[in-house]
Amino acid sequence: MAAERLAGTCFIKVNGQLLSIKGGLEAPLSDTKREPLLDSSGVAGFKETPVAPYVKVTALFKKDFPMDTVTNATDMSIQAEFANGKIYTLGDGWLANEAPAKGEEGEIELEFNGMRGNWQ
Repeated sequence: MAAERLAGTCFIKVNGQLLSIKGGLEAPLSDTKREPLLDSSGVAGFKETPVAPYVKVTALFKKDFPMDTVTNATDMSIQAEFANGKIYTLGDGWLANEAPAKGEEGEIELEFNGMRGNWQ
């Protein structure tokens, strides 16, 4: 049986424009979070709360970085392709953090939130 690629090079597109990224991607596997509820005898059950769809990535701050789109758009389509071939699509996305540009490293930490996210 051939070895399977699980990790490595990832890609991200913002409104169809490919960003140069450093490192990997992060996206939630599920749209819910479960936490145990305890009583005096131990775990009684769990509490379920929604998780906001998101994508986190470290992008390289190149001359063609789409700064205006990333900082101003509130309806972006973000497509994150993982090394294993799985794709997470974030719909109606916006920049969720202040995302400072780091000159010494030439990078920007980006976190996008959105109205919906789905895996393919």
